[in-house]
Amino acid sequence: MNLIIRQACDDDLPQVLALYAQPGLDDRQALELDKAREILAEFARYPNYRLFVAVSDAAPEKLLGSYALLVMHNLAHRGTPSAIVEDVVVDVSCRSQGIGRQMMEHAKAEAREAGCYKLALSSNRRRERAHAFYESLGFELHGYSFVIDPQSK
Repeated sequence: MNLIIRQACDDDLPQVLALYAQPGLDDRQALELDKAREILAEFARYPNYRLFVAVSDAAPEKLLGSYALLVMHNLAHRGTPSAIVEDVVVDVSCRSQGIGRQMMEHAKAEAREAGCYKLALSSNRRRERAHAFYESLGFELHGYSFVIDPQSK
């Protein structure tokens, strides 16, 4: 499938939210559109935080997938930036067609162009199929990932 991967715009948000509301992600829970617009506008205030969408060149009006990419500048690693991929999603009806692979290749190219020393992502332990997918792309387990709910006491 020939994909076009481009930076998301405000008009893409209803479809992006629908992708996130799929079972296994946010399980039919979707952010309100007005709030999503506020957050996308906030992305633009970060120097290197972008939301990308994937569409077929044959049907560019339908979003097939999306991911966010943050390129961070560092004081460590002699100032070499690093990149983090977040919120990777492919339409459930289009999975296993190479869309995720092309999106991750796009993320890798963006990180390479930014001079990043690493491209990282995290994935829920339960998502074993996703882990196999990321490993097939050359991602390796690296260290540990720790999380805490900052709202907890």
